[in-house]
Amino acid sequence: MTTISTLTTLSHILLVLTLGYYLITNLQWYNYKIERVIFKHKKISWHFIYFLVPIFAYYYSGNYFWIYFYLGLIPTIFIWQKGLDKKLVFTSRVKRFFIVLTFITIVSNILCLSVFNCQTLGVIIPLFIAYALSAFYEKMVFNSFKNKAIKKLSSMDTKIIAITASYGKTSIKNFTHHIIKTTFNTYKTPRSVNTIGGLIKGVNNDLPHDSNIYIAEAGAREKGDIDDIARFLNHDIAVVGSIGPAHIEYFKSLENIRNTKMEILNSTNLSKAFIHTTANVDPKENKKIELFGENIHLISSNLDGVTFKVDDEEYFAPILGAFNAINIAVSIMIAKHLGISTNTIKKQVSTLPQVEHRLQKIEAGGKIIIDDSFNGNFEGMVGSYDLISRYDGRKVIITPGIIESDDETNIKLAKKIDEIFDIVIITGSLNLETLNTNILSATKIILKDKSDLEKTLAKNTIPGDLILFSNDAPTFI
Repeated sequence: MTTISTLTTLSHILLVLTLGYYLITNLQWYNYKIERVIFKHKKISWHFIYFLVPIFAYYYSGNYFWIYFYLGLIPTIFIWQKGLDKKLVFTSRVKRFFIVLTFITIVSNILCLSVFNCQTLGVIIPLFIAYALSAFYEKMVFNSFKNKAIKKLSSMDTKIIAITASYGKTSIKNFTHHIIKTTFNTYKTPRSVNTIGGLIKGVNNDLPHDSNIYIAEAGAREKGDIDDIARFLNHDIAVVGSIGPAHIEYFKSLENIRNTKMEILNSTNLSKAFIHTTANVDPKENKKIELFGENIHLISSNLDGVTFKVDDEEYFAPILGAFNAINIAVSIMIAKHLGISTNTIKKQVSTLPQVEHRLQKIEAGGKIIIDDSFNGNFEGMVGSYDLISRYDGRKVIITPGIIESDDETNIKLAKKIDEIFDIVIITGSLNLETLNTNILSATKIILKDKSDLEKTLAKNTIPGDLILFSNDAPTFI
């Protein structure tokens, strides 16, 4: 093998691995669903710049391609990944993908040198084979882990609570855990883990065998997702929180969202279901169902917390946001169903910790910071704005608008922002035009690079300001 052919072979391997890096990064963002990467990606231009153009150039630019590859594509990919706030995590699955991709690429190059034309074999076949083999293997691993988790759950004397909602399922999970944890040995899924894969991994690796109660949340991007979780968990108690147009672009209609959320009832062990009135369910059709929403009455909500009544019993929680009364209320109903006394419940509710990144209050440098970056629905965001409107000082908001929603909803959001805030820092490009056009009174700052946020805040805010982080979106959105 000549020096030139050796260099070309090594360059070819590096090219395939570079494109593989882009591919697997996007797959990880979209839960390894190739159809979502292709059809649901918010920045389709990236596919052209970092994937399709390099492949086209490989086939049609001849020997000039390698000049473009080393001086153009590699530096561009490096800069691209440096700017991501959600970088590729080298999990076992990702490592297996790269091992398979490297092996297939080396084999294809050996065949190329001895039998075929190297450029004909190119980059598409190694990527396709690696993806197909990886998907097949991961499916087998998934089924093996799933069966192991099912055996573990069936061997435990544990009551399982499954929670789903368009908005607030993580809050309900955290509130419920805090209220009942002094009475029961309770385990909850961490952070916002709510996919079937995440739940299986959590059961196998983290769920203690001596847990009396296991609280899990169930999320969905398409019909059947929650049904899979329900049949896996076979939970005793189901919760369906507020239903609205979150992820409407995946489900196409509110009715599809509602029907998917109601799949949480498909548990063979179900004994009780707490359903929010937005699900439009008649409890007479199922004696296991208890509705909530109309039994909750708000008394007051300010920067100290929220006071409300559930079935004429008054509660105070040091949690920001009037809308959280609904999430706390259903947690109270669950606790009562489990036999916990009202006095114990009231004590626990009064000590509820702030949910991280959900109207989390922080004071720093004479400024009040409200971190609501995990709140991404219209009702919740507007509810936080109403709370902020009562603050007497200058009000600053950092937001990308609502992700996975329509222009009409973002226009309404923009007008609400314009009524309340003095400074608006717009992040991301997805809703930039809509927000910029419909926010007229407030001072607007367009932040193209979120790494500049700290400097922007230092330059444009002063002690006494209230700064709200309203929703957040990773760079790829």
